[in-house]
Amino acid sequence: MPGRTLLAARWLIGHENGRHVILEDGELVLEDGRVVFAGHDFPGEVGERRDFGEAVIMPGFVDLDALSDLDTTILGYDTFPAWKTGRVWPETYLARGPYEMYTAEELAFQKRFAFAELIRNGITTALPIASLFYRAWGETVAEFEAAADAAEALGLRVYLGPAYRTGNQVVDAAGTIRPVYDEARGLAELDAAADFARRIEGRAGGRIRAMFAPDRIETSTATLLKRTADIAAGMGAPVRLHCCQSPTELALVADQHGTTPAVWLDSLGVLSERWLLPHGTHAGADDFAAMRAAGASLVHCPLVSARHGGALKTFPRLRAEGLNIAMGTDTWPADMILNMQVGMMTARILEGSPTAVRSEDYFDAATVGGADALGRPDLGRLAVGAKADVAVVALDRTLAGTDPVQSLMTSASGRDVTDVYIDGRPVMTDRIVRGIDDAADFARAREQFAGLIARYPDRTLGHPPVERIFSSSYERVRVS
Repeated sequence: MPGRTLLAARWLIGHENGRHVILEDGELVLEDGRVVFAGHDFPGEVGERRDFGEAVIMPGFVDLDALSDLDTTILGYDTFPAWKTGRVWPETYLARGPYEMYTAEELAFQKRFAFAELIRNGITTALPIASLFYRAWGETVAEFEAAADAAEALGLRVYLGPAYRTGNQVVDAAGTIRPVYDEARGLAELDAAADFARRIEGRAGGRIRAMFAPDRIETSTATLLKRTADIAAGMGAPVRLHCCQSPTELALVADQHGTTPAVWLDSLGVLSERWLLPHGTHAGADDFAAMRAAGASLVHCPLVSARHGGALKTFPRLRAEGLNIAMGTDTWPADMILNMQVGMMTARILEGSPTAVRSEDYFDAATVGGADALGRPDLGRLAVGAKADVAVVALDRTLAGTDPVQSLMTSASGRDVTDVYIDGRPVMTDRIVRGIDDAADFARAREQFAGLIARYPDRTLGHPPVERIFSSSYERVRVS
C-alpha cells in the first residue's frame, strides 16, 4: 500500500501490555502518522521499506527541558564562582538597564538551530528551555512565533510558551544575592503568554501545543504562580518550573517564605499532575513528598547537574516511592543518550551498588516517563495506535552486546542517531535534517555565540574584560 512505510532492523523496541519489549529482527509499519504494526513478518503491502541493519528502531525521546538556545552554562564549566563570572546580574547592570543581547533575528535563529540539534539526537517531543541571563527580562511572544514556525518547518513535536518572571536575582560587591521584583511586568508577560498559548494550541496537525514556563521559584510571586496554575488548568496545558536546583534557590525561598521550594508551591495549592519540575538535586524529603502527592513529575537532567557537582538523590529510591521521573537535556550537547549514561553512573555511585538501577529504568524515564508527565499515552512508545515518532540508532560502530538498550548505555551517543520520523514523516535521513544546512548553521551559531561572549562584561560584577571572566585550562600563547 503506497501510504505505508516499513522499517526493519536487528532490534526493535516495541510496546506490549504496558511495557517496552525487544523484538529481534523486528518490523515497524507506519501509516497516517501512527504505528499500525510492530512485530515480525508483516503480512500486508507497503509503499516503502527501509532496512537499517545493525541498528535499533525505538521510540523517539521525550525531552521536557530541551535546550533551545546557545547554552551559556558551558562557559561556567571551569569558571567559578558563578556570581562573579556573569551568571548573576550585578546591581550596576540593573541600574543602567538590562537589554536584549541578541537581536530578534538571532533569537529566532537559535531556536531553529537548537530544534535541529534535538532532532539529530533522536528527540521527537520537546519542551524548550533557554537562559534568561542575557535577556532584558523574560522571553517574547515574537521569538516564540518564530519558534513555532521553525518547529512546524522541521516537523518537531513541541510544547511552546515564552518564559516570564516577576523577579530576578542581583548580586552586590560583597557577593550577596538578593531578589528584585517587577510584578506588574511579569503579570503582563503571563497575559501575553496566555494569549500566545490559545493561538498556537493544536497547530501543525497537533504537533504544536501550549505550555507555561514561569521562571525560577525564588523570584516568582505567589500571584504569578496562582494565575499560571489557573490558566494552565483551564487549558489542560503543562506548567514547567525549575525546582530545588541550587543552594541559592533554597536560601532565597527560605528567607522569603520560611520553607522549601516544593513545599511552598504545595502551600499555594498550585501543584498538580500538569506540573513538571526540573532538577530536584537540592530537594528534601518533604519536597519530594509534595511532588508525589500532587502527581507532579520530576524532570531529571543528569548531565548539567553533574557538571556542577550535583546529582539527584536518588533516582531508584524516588521511582520506588512512586514519583514519576521524566528526562531533560538542559545543556549542550542535547544528547539524551549521554544524559541517561551520566544518570545511571551517578545513581549507582550514590547508592553504592551497580544493581541499584538498570538500563531500562532510564530508558523508561526518557520515553514513557516524559509521555506520562504530559498525559500522552500516544507518545514515548511504539505500540499500535501510538504516534509514529521514531528514532533509529546505528549500532554498527559500537560494541553491541546482547541487548540494544544496554548497548545504548555503554557504547552509543547521540551522534549514532541516523534517522528520525515524527508523525510518520522522515525529518532526518542518514543524519541529514531536512531543510538544514549544517555547515552554514554551525558557522553562524559560533559567530553569534562569540558575540554574546564579547558582551559578558556588561553583566558581570565589576565589569572586568572577557579574559578575566573566563579561566583558561593552560597558559594561552598568542601570535606576537
